[in-house]
Amino acid sequence: MSRADLHTDRRSETPLYRQLYDRFRDNIAAGRLQPGDRVPSVRGLASELNLSRGTVELAYQVLISEGYLLARGAAGTVVSPQLIPQRIARAVGHHADSQPQEPAPSSETPLPFQLGLPALDAVPVRLWRRLMTRHLRESSVSALDYPDPQGRRDLRNALAAYLGVSRGIDCDADQIFITAGYREALRLIRHALLRTGDCGWFEEPGYFKARDMLQLAGLSLVPAPVDANGLDVSAARERAENARFAVVTPSHQSPTGVSLSLPRRLALLEWAVDNASWIIEDDYDSEYRYQGRPIPALKSLDSQGRVLYTGTFSKVLFPGLRLAYLVVPRSEVERFRDTVTLSGSGCSDLPQSTLADFINQGHFARHLRRMRALYSQRRAYLRQALEAQLGDRIDIDLQAGGMHLLVRFDNKNNDLEIARRARSRGLSVQAFSTWFQDHTDQAGLILGFTNIVTAEEAAQHVGDLKAAFDD
Repeated sequence: MSRADLHTDRRSETPLYRQLYDRFRDNIAAGRLQPGDRVPSVRGLASELNLSRGTVELAYQVLISEGYLLARGAAGTVVSPQLIPQRIARAVGHHADSQPQEPAPSSETPLPFQLGLPALDAVPVRLWRRLMTRHLRESSVSALDYPDPQGRRDLRNALAAYLGVSRGIDCDADQIFITAGYREALRLIRHALLRTGDCGWFEEPGYFKARDMLQLAGLSLVPAPVDANGLDVSAARERAENARFAVVTPSHQSPTGVSLSLPRRLALLEWAVDNASWIIEDDYDSEYRYQGRPIPALKSLDSQGRVLYTGTFSKVLFPGLRLAYLVVPRSEVERFRDTVTLSGSGCSDLPQSTLADFINQGHFARHLRRMRALYSQRRAYLRQALEAQLGDRIDIDLQAGGMHLLVRFDNKNNDLEIARRARSRGLSVQAFSTWFQDHTDQAGLILGFTNIVTAEEAAQHVGDLKAAFDD
């Protein structure tokens, strides 16, 4: 690895220590730094890059706390020998050469079945541009200063009102922290409340990118089985009664789509109180429910302050916005403020102020209503095409909401191999088995439907998928 691989940009809004952190992480993921490799001393690297020793030292501290680097005293600092290159690459968006690669997304159109994307053709671009332009015209010199690391007050006020009405959460703006995405919210929780080596429950199956990130941050995850009623609290307690935290998606489990039943919600809260443990609630896809009434958030039942609630605008608006939020218990506000102040993090003011207007002027509520109707139709297009062409070979998990369909099939049909063939045909499908931490006999594919515009388009894509089954 050359020092050019560690360059920083003083003109960037990203703090210098964070840029250096990102450069090290990317070089580890790309294989330019291998487990066990020694990294430069703080003094030497600061001199070579013309940075302050404090900047380099802070970057190293974060890398060590998250498990990327290992300090060995007089022997220097090395890349942690325990790192698994494939997991690092997947967690930070790189693909190891030995892994099947997904087709590169087009800059113009999403790939068929691509997950994690809203309907890009339905994003209210003109409205968003108008709101943003108004803020640009009216901006003052204060807008050029560093942003509030906790997030703009007007956005936090808007979110507190929205969450109270839509999710039953009693909170105020001081409890809300704006972050650059869900995984940044997890990192904030990790630094504020948890220590290296802490054990936590993680849903099995569960969102593998969050799992990999938490493991790379030095946390130990115990698979907590999920069934038709959500996370099995009794089984999780048998596996790790004294876990320090649990990461859950109670409203719409990722990826199975089931909801955590009320008895299990109460049992989970009881466990957290008994053990002084934390529940990290990812309110995944809760806005998109097509059958029955929306389910209140787990946080709405939290009378003892054990739930940390997270949500994101990546799927309800557009991922390029890079805005998410974290609601912390009132007792922990000061601790989280200290953490974000120390880290120097913060999101740009302009998208935050635009989003605050979008919510306060009623556009957000109207947008969600339109998208629920649109996604219900597009889900029907995909379901009908799957039933027509693959109905005798798959079972469709048709849950009450969400932005994808899970199709299951017999394990003799290897989902990894079928996913590989599908990717070679330009289909962005994911194998269900890769969402498990432990070995599983369950097989299936996870298919996004949000950007399938017509029934004809759905039939064409499913025809290509059928060919992957037949190869």
